[in-house]
Amino acid sequence: MKEATLQAKVNHVNEIADKLQSSASAVVVDCIGLTVAETMDLRNQLYKQGCDLHVIKNNIINRAASQCGYQGFEDVLKGPSAVAFSKDATSASKIIYGYQKKNDKLKIKAGIVEGKVVSVDELKVLATLPDKNGMLSMLLSVLQAPIRNLACAIKAVSEKEQ
Repeated sequence: MKEATLQAKVNHVNEIADKLQSSASAVVVDCIGLTVAETMDLRNQLYKQGCDLHVIKNNIINRAASQCGYQGFEDVLKGPSAVAFSKDATSASKIIYGYQKKNDKLKIKAGIVEGKVVSVDELKVLATLPDKNGMLSMLLSVLQAPIRNLACAIKAVSEKEQ
């Protein structure tokens, strides 16, 4: 019986390690104090953006992180923990920070972004960045500015000559 339980735990660690490696980001939170309805609301918001939230025992997270080569999780894994996995670097942190503004019971512990363990402050910076489409539109705006200025100058010169 003990061997079956041990094998189940090993399988769970391997499953979480695979999830950590296949995700672009993972945010570890303390969701103690959230009601079931609040937790479901957070899960739904994450799910709409292609993320998911799992409540996982700390020793399982710690072993999976160690197996993946992520160091520095041992200090933050105190008390109940849940992990939000995301396929991109910013979605989970944006949603969790947005939810934390509405509900201060949710506490962010740490995260992993593109293979690097990051602090709460670094996650906050990521949460404030625009998404990929926003960054592309900002880049296009910067690239169009010189051409727009040239067109305005040419128009002004042609109107002056007339």
